[in-house]
Amino acid sequence: MDVAKSIAEFRALRAELAGPVGFVPTMGYLHEGHLSLVRIARERCASVVASIFVNPTQFAPTEDLADYPRDLDRDLELLEREGVDLVFAPDEGVGLYAEGHDTWVELPNLTSRLEGASRPTHFRGVATIVAKLFNIVNPDVAVFGQKDAQQALVIRRLIADLDFDIEMVVGPTVREPDGLAMSSRNAYLSPEERAAAPVLFRSLEHAKALARGGERRADRILADMKALIATAPLVKIQYVSIADAHTLEELDEIDRPALVSLAAHLGTTRLIDNVLLEPNQEST
Repeated sequence: MDVAKSIAEFRALRAELAGPVGFVPTMGYLHEGHLSLVRIARERCASVVASIFVNPTQFAPTEDLADYPRDLDRDLELLEREGVDLVFAPDEGVGLYAEGHDTWVELPNLTSRLEGASRPTHFRGVATIVAKLFNIVNPDVAVFGQKDAQQALVIRRLIADLDFDIEMVVGPTVREPDGLAMSSRNAYLSPEERAAAPVLFRSLEHAKALARGGERRADRILADMKALIATAPLVKIQYVSIADAHTLEELDEIDRPALVSLAAHLGTTRLIDNVLLEPNQEST
């Protein structure tokens, strides 16, 4: 497995790869969720590229950029075990945000809601770095995770609007045995917070059960979810949403594919999760 630290070094090594090339962008501190995306890329492509870069432009000044967990040696070992061919691991800022950088990619319609409402500059940073990485890596297939559902929608729109010749694949959320979505930020949780965190997944599963039982009123499902989460006092809800799965517009009635998503704080740690609902997923 080769590791490139600069764009020039990466491009020289990229030219030697057999195609098609699958790409998995990450911010490192890898877990099984990331590795599942690598496996999807491996199944589809002759060569696999991963990137490891903690992107500063998607963090607000009050967020956890400095404290975001990092362990490059461990990450490289895991990627090598998965058969990754090439890793792009630039130092933060080196060659990616040159002095005077002033070009940004923005998608205001998709990013004004949910995560974008809570983190107004987040998706500008995400879309910009992904566009830059697509230009550097030039992949045939790019793999992202369903846990970051709004991000996946943003990247799919970015690919379409900017005419990237890339197939996007979204891999399912990988969970701990108790249902907690795997996340690099789980490492921040205290033992008590970790014990409380699975209530988020239980609330999403409850929403699915209500919908399968025929409930279509979003307000009733949301109320039940919030009541369930309230049984874990350490969990502080930031938002709970039932929205159109494609536009992210809030729904009054589940009459089309819907994204049920939430964000919550446990101490200083912010977690997100989601599930998809289909109106025809009723129990028999």
